[in-house]
Amino acid sequence: MLCTSCGVLVGVNDATCYNCGRPHPGLWGWAPAIRALGHDLGFMPIIVGASVAIYLLSYVLTLAAFGGQFGGLLSPSSSVLRYLGGSGAIPVFVDGRWLTLLSASWLHGNVIHIAFNMLGVWQLVPAIAELYGPGRTVIIYTLAGVVGFFLSSTIGFVAPGTPFLGAPLTVGASASLFGLIGAAAYYGRRSGSRFASNQAWSYAISMGAYGLILPGVDNAAHIGGFAGGYLVGRLLDPLTPERIDHIVIAGLCLLASVGAIVPPIIGIIRLVLR
Repeated sequence: MLCTSCGVLVGVNDATCYNCGRPHPGLWGWAPAIRALGHDLGFMPIIVGASVAIYLLSYVLTLAAFGGQFGGLLSPSSSVLRYLGGSGAIPVFVDGRWLTLLSASWLHGNVIHIAFNMLGVWQLVPAIAELYGPGRTVIIYTLAGVVGFFLSSTIGFVAPGTPFLGAPLTVGASASLFGLIGAAAYYGRRSGSRFASNQAWSYAISMGAYGLILPGVDNAAHIGGFAGGYLVGRLLDPLTPERIDHIVIAGLCLLASVGAIVPPIIGIIRLVLR
């Protein structure tokens, strides 16, 4: 079968790939089934499916908690979003809820917000998985979101009211998406690919411009996400083969995200059902 890193023929039980050195390149015979999930190993559908499900739940909980009144653009209540794990100056530095740096990427403020972000996920996640591999893509996505929301929360706490930067409550996958763009920018520099570099900076500049024009956009989270993605991409070095420990760390990132978002969901559902 084919090595899961470099694509050369290897034996099912080979200890290492003779071409790239990846340990257990045939994944003990499971490589074809894993490859069937795509280059991102199903990460893109996971993000879209979970984000949409959580968004619908947050809106249903808003209707249940506030007497069935519809918010503009099908917007969940800020109280519900804060309870479910929205990040920002207040949750992080006042309430001490540091796990919101992980959970906020899975929450969205209205139907347009989630639609644009999921379009970005659909476009960027498979593309970055082609460059870095699925495990490193998960790591970049997760850590870039943490860095983005930390920067936003810090600015919102230290300098509240700063135009275009920081927020008392912030949610959305865009910090992580900017992280993927930052990783693509580093890939372009590392590999010498002018096309990858131009595409990445074109995305970053155009999305950054929209952030300055449209109201309510957390530009600090975008800046932090881009910087985080660039730095993590540099640490992971896209020109080296993805290793099994990258997959393990990616799994830990997903487990940490689940641990951050699931308990608040269970708690608010119990609260509403009382």
